[in-house]
Amino acid sequence: MIDHDRLFKELLTTFFPDFIDLFFPDVAAYLERDSVTFLDKEIFTDVTAGEEYEADLVAKARFQGQESFFLIHTEHQSEARGNFSKRMFRYFARLYEKHDLPVYPIALFSYDVPQRPEPTFHRVDFPDLKVLEFNYRVIQLNRLNWRDFLRYQNPAASALMAKMKIAPEDRPRVKLECLRLMATLKLDRARMRLISGFVDTYLRLTAEEERLLQAEISTIEPSAREVVMEIVTSWTQQGLQQGLQQGRQREALSLIRRQLNRRLGGIAPDLEAKISDLSVDKLEELGEALLDFSNVADLVNWLDREVTTS
Repeated sequence: MIDHDRLFKELLTTFFPDFIDLFFPDVAAYLERDSVTFLDKEIFTDVTAGEEYEADLVAKARFQGQESFFLIHTEHQSEARGNFSKRMFRYFARLYEKHDLPVYPIALFSYDVPQRPEPTFHRVDFPDLKVLEFNYRVIQLNRLNWRDFLRYQNPAASALMAKMKIAPEDRPRVKLECLRLMATLKLDRARMRLISGFVDTYLRLTAEEERLLQAEISTIEPSAREVVMEIVTSWTQQGLQQGLQQGRQREALSLIRRQLNRRLGGIAPDLEAKISDLSVDKLEELGEALLDFSNVADLVNWLDREVTTS
C-alpha cells in the first residue's frame, strides 16, 4: 500500500516555498520565504460524529516587510470524498479561532479519477440572505497538463508532473522530463532521492515503457544524462534488493506456515495476518521459538510480545 499522505507531506514540507512559487505566485510575492515554519499536528474533534480529524499541513509565515504572520493550510486528498468543502471550512474556522491569524486555505487533489472539477467554496445562504461564502484554492493534478510545467525550474514541478494528466503513450516521456528537470536543478542527494522516489512511486513503467525510457535518455544533453542514468541505476538496484527481500520473506513465511500446521494444526485468520506482517528476521525468530510451543496460546503470547516490543 502506498502511503500517499506521507509522500506528499514529505514533498511539500521539503519544497514548500517552491510549491507556493509554482502554483501561487501572488502569495509568493508577499511571503517571507525564510520565515516558514510548520506547526505540530492540528487535531480537531467532531463531537457530533465522534471522530478526530488532523489537518494535513499547516505552515506559519510572515508577510514580507512586516512583523505580522499568517497561516497556510494545505489539505491533501488522495481519493475523492463527499462534504470536503464543509471540512475545509471547519479546519479554517478552528485554525482561525485557535491561532487568531489569517488562514490561506489550499486543497491539493492527487487522485486519478474522477476528473470533474472540484468545488472551490463552501456556502451557507437563504433565499434572502447569504450568511457565508468561504473560498479556498484548489490544485487538481488530474486536470493539469504536464507539458505546461516543463518550463519551470522548480523541484515541486519535477515531482508533481508524475501525478498530472498523462496520456498512456506519454508515460515514459513524462518520467524522463521529471528526471531531466531534476537533473538541472543542482539539488543535494537527499532532495534528489526524495523527488526520484516520489516519481518512481507514481510512474512505475512496464518493461516496454522502460525500454522506451532508456531510448529517450540517450537523446538528452550529456550533463543531465549522467545524473539521470545514476538515478535510473539506483532504482534498478533498489528493485533488485526489494525483490530479494520479498523472496526471502515468502520462503520464510511458507516454511513457518508448514511448521505451525504440523505442530498446532490450523491457524485462525487473525493470527495468520499477524504472522504475514512479520519481517524476515522475526519469521526466523518465530521458527526457532515455535519448537517450544505446545498450544496456540503460546503462539498468541509470542506474537503479542514481539509486536509490542518491535
